[in-house]
Amino acid sequence: MDWRARLALLLAMAIWGSSFIALKVAVDTIHPMQVIFLRMLIGSITFLLLLPLWRRGFNYQAGDWKWLAAMVLFEPCLYFIFESLALKYTSAGQAGMVTSILPLLVAIGAWLMLKERISNHQWLGFLIAFAGVVWMSWGSDISSHAPNPLLGNSLELMAMICAVGYTLVVKKLTDRYSPLFLTAIQTLFGVIFFLPLALLAPLPEQVSWEVMGYITYLGIFSTLGAYGLYNYALSRTHASHVGAYVNLIPVFTLLFAFILLNEVLNTQQWLAVLLVFTGVAVSQRSRRGRKALDQIPPGAVS
Repeated sequence: MDWRARLALLLAMAIWGSSFIALKVAVDTIHPMQVIFLRMLIGSITFLLLLPLWRRGFNYQAGDWKWLAAMVLFEPCLYFIFESLALKYTSAGQAGMVTSILPLLVAIGAWLMLKERISNHQWLGFLIAFAGVVWMSWGSDISSHAPNPLLGNSLELMAMICAVGYTLVVKKLTDRYSPLFLTAIQTLFGVIFFLPLALLAPLPEQVSWEVMGYITYLGIFSTLGAYGLYNYALSRTHASHVGAYVNLIPVFTLLFAFILLNEVLNTQQWLAVLLVFTGVAVSQRSRRGRKALDQIPPGAVS
């Protein structure tokens, strides 16, 4: 892999890692459903400006509407409901750490739904990482950043389960649809889905330019910028080389949460973080059954 692909991947992972901080700041000020609606709206406007780039990226076949509907339901609909609510109760750093078990969950999902083989190393890695997430949640101190970390981390885990369903559906659809087209469809339908939920929530008395800046960042950079960097890297190297970089997202999240939000983990949580990364490392020892894991689409982690 050349240096340009590596740099693109590092930037993409940094953007996705920072998206937890942006979302955390936004949902602490505005109702989560309004934050996600505005994010989808800004992303949709961006995609409409780039219409010529993605409107040709599809080859519709009879019955595909069911798969497209399932994709949209999993993400952005259910995924962002769980994630935005999660960040009301847990810290950005802890939520980012929960995402580290996504590749392992995808491998298990592929084993259940696609009959892909999962190795003993992956099973062991999943159990270790999951134990680390549970430990991190139980060992959390209640604070202004995490008023109910157990509930918040559980909601983030539900978001990851939705991401697994999304990943397996997208894996089927990418044979006939470009990733850019699928991401655009998700964003456009996300506006329709979250509009009534946003209107039902009480309107904020005022919204600062700082918060709107974070939401704009989510709508443009997290959705389109990181996506473009990720696909640029894919065009220059193998998917198996790219997949391992997903594990950098929680690292960047913890770093940005410390710098921007002054979030600090206690000793038990740092030990739990080490346990999670140990589980991920153990699962990476085996190359079998990695087909689904290596093809995790960027939308599933942002």
